[in-house]
Amino acid sequence: MAVNRIQTGIRFEPELLYKITYVAKCNCRSLNAQMEFLARQCVEEFESAREPIPVDEEELYRK
Repeated sequence: MAVNRIQTGIRFEPELLYKITYVAKCNCRSLNAQMEFLARQCVEEFESAREPIPVDEEELYRK
């Protein structure tokens, strides 16, 4: 099991979920790995266009 990972629940329209799963399989990734890849890509694009997003370590792991 992965360490330092937070489990989330994401809702998708069935057609979108099917298509993302298809893309993941074509990229030899699990759906989870594909979603992490897309999220990382999104953040990198955002930070490149604007500025780095500051991370508050205390807020990060607050439960």
